[in-house]
Amino acid sequence: MSDITRWSASELSGALASRDVSSVEATKAHIEQIDRTDAVLGSFLARATQALEHAAAIDARRAKGEVLGPLAGVPLAIKDVLCTTDMVTTAGSRILEGWIPPYDATVVAKIRAAGMIPLGKTNMDEFAMGSSTEHSGYQVTRNPWDVTKAPGGSGGGSASAVAARQAPLALGSDTGGSIRQPAAFTGTVGVKPTYGGVSRYGVIALASSLDQVGPVSRTVRDSALLHDVIVGHDPHDSTSIPTPWQSMVAAADAGWAAESLAGVRVGVVAQLQTEGIQPGVKQRFDEALALMAAQGAEIIDIDAPHFEYAVAAYYLILPAEASSNLAKFDSVRFGLRVTPEGNPTVEDVMSATRDRGFGDEVKRRIILGTYALSAGYYDAYYGKAQRVRTLIQRDFAQAFEKVDVLVSPSTPTTAFPLGDKLDDPLAMWAGDLTTIPVNLAGIPGMSLPMGLAPEDGMPVGLQLMAPAYEDHRLYSLGATLERLFLERDGSLVSQIVPEVA
Repeated sequence: MSDITRWSASELSGALASRDVSSVEATKAHIEQIDRTDAVLGSFLARATQALEHAAAIDARRAKGEVLGPLAGVPLAIKDVLCTTDMVTTAGSRILEGWIPPYDATVVAKIRAAGMIPLGKTNMDEFAMGSSTEHSGYQVTRNPWDVTKAPGGSGGGSASAVAARQAPLALGSDTGGSIRQPAAFTGTVGVKPTYGGVSRYGVIALASSLDQVGPVSRTVRDSALLHDVIVGHDPHDSTSIPTPWQSMVAAADAGWAAESLAGVRVGVVAQLQTEGIQPGVKQRFDEALALMAAQGAEIIDIDAPHFEYAVAAYYLILPAEASSNLAKFDSVRFGLRVTPEGNPTVEDVMSATRDRGFGDEVKRRIILGTYALSAGYYDAYYGKAQRVRTLIQRDFAQAFEKVDVLVSPSTPTTAFPLGDKLDDPLAMWAGDLTTIPVNLAGIPGMSLPMGLAPEDGMPVGLQLMAPAYEDHRLYSLGATLERLFLERDGSLVSQIVPEVA
């Protein structure tokens, strides 16, 4: 039998359904891969202790002839921002060290109901604040392509795990690019769904108007399989959309079978072609545009004048919402408690706890957000940022009157060296330029690998953007492009990741 960890989730699903392989065998193979590689990569913060038992239960149900879903028995990794009743949930922060939630996040409940096998919780920047997974309160995660480089953030643990074949699928969360940027850095596929399309109930909130859970995988169809499991209305989430959703798998299959891209209008946003774009990223992007045009797509230049203010608006809105959301970590109700000597007041305990429990990046954003919300500055900063957000949404709406999808590089550069931007938070934030507008507008976005940069051999991501509720467009075009890249290069980027020593 070939190495199970090299199979896509779709391939593994088929083998499980035909009983050519058992869930126990598949789960054990991925556990062994984690054992072999995670001391170097640091993808996981916690490991599931009952994964093999759950896999055996799925095998027993299948043996009895039960009709199971397509992902039943398939292992996956879960970003540590999602509540799980059987594993600690820390959001990468020391202030929640050892905390086990009393309930599962809705998306976790859905993957359990689908018969999937959680392998563990993946490392992340603390409370999802970061673009490199160096801001975790516990450990640094490394990029499987080059362990001296960052896997992206905040969901670097999930992307690293999928790229290194520790799991065929993972759940991530995306507030300003935290699924798509790590996907670009690690040569994986990452999708940020339409805001409200996937429940946020049980997700430890960073910025409630921006956060969205989504899939990470090695192929477009694999992401579609997981997307179909987690999408849908949830009465526990007041922002959840009560609308029917088209099958993402059906869209991906149709896209893979499409003979051409004739009739597809593809928009290229001028403001997302930044001056600081890496030459190899620009080269691969231009090649992707040429490939789409050769297949009959109409390439249309799009002007979105307010996109240049996206990073500034985002880094006022996000800290303001984070300041409010993180106020609950007060040492009184749950989590870490640090009691100073003497006769401390509640305020003294709270101050000492938050000082020790929060890292520098979290403190930086809380201070910035509290200032932006303070009396006398609310309208000047937070209110103005929200008005800019509306203008960005209008830019998208006008663009989608002319095109079916928008495209850009997922990130301006390939993965940067660990430590390279730790002392320059503004440079770290600038790397989110291409991904942030999607979150501000609430529309869906996908990153898929379009090749390797010639100057460093690292993966380059192509970002696709579609109107709200039209997530299936990403999977249709994404699958077509994936097939074209495969035909051009002879293999997918996700299939050639180097072995981790």
